[in-house]
Amino acid sequence: MFDAIAGRYDFLNHLLSAGIDARWRTRAIASLALTGRERVLDLCTGTGDLAIAARRAQPPAARVVGIDFAGAMLRVGHDKLQRAGLTDRITLVRGDATRIPAGESTVDAVTIAFGIRNVQDVAAACAEIHRVLKPGGRLAILEFAVPTVPGISAAYLWYLRHVLPRIGRLISRHDAAYGYLPASIDAFTAPKEFVNILRQTGFVDVVPVPLTFGSVVLYTARRGEKPRS
Repeated sequence: MFDAIAGRYDFLNHLLSAGIDARWRTRAIASLALTGRERVLDLCTGTGDLAIAARRAQPPAARVVGIDFAGAMLRVGHDKLQRAGLTDRITLVRGDATRIPAGESTVDAVTIAFGIRNVQDVAAACAEIHRVLKPGGRLAILEFAVPTVPGISAAYLWYLRHVLPRIGRLISRHDAAYGYLPASIDAFTAPKEFVNILRQTGFVDVVPVPLTFGSVVLYTARRGEKPRS
């Protein structure tokens, strides 16, 4: 499914979020408080927008590796890196978020933008993130959520279930992909439960920050010394 929509993925992300997605990514990278020396791992990187944001931050990440399971998305991302002249500092790799191809305690920060809900075993992915992060390493995850304010919640759900899938189908010409999006948001664990998963897999200072009326949550955390049993 993700391979099938790769060519229109970036355009639809910007269109369907009214361009706010760039601000969300900037906020996520800012939460890492980069110093210019870090090695950043961007999981579920897609076409590499968050990886690029990490490299373009001031100061930028020293090195960024993006990992995704969808080969076509990575090909689009690689073309973007070539056009931007970033292939020397960002590497895109095909891989699984529950079996990250990196050694233990080898990265300074991990990021994910709107991909954790697509991972079949969320707890396993969080445990893997904990494994590859250095002690004290930072985590920033952006994920969709359903706003809890009554009026905003109703409007958001109407847009999510009726408007977004129609626009997505029209532009991507893929029947399932943009029906999957609202279904996956509905099915993903609530913010409070996801915070618990992060804590149970060894993260500390876990903070969920609601953005854009709570339609997106930025989860920030640090790797603790040992996972909790």
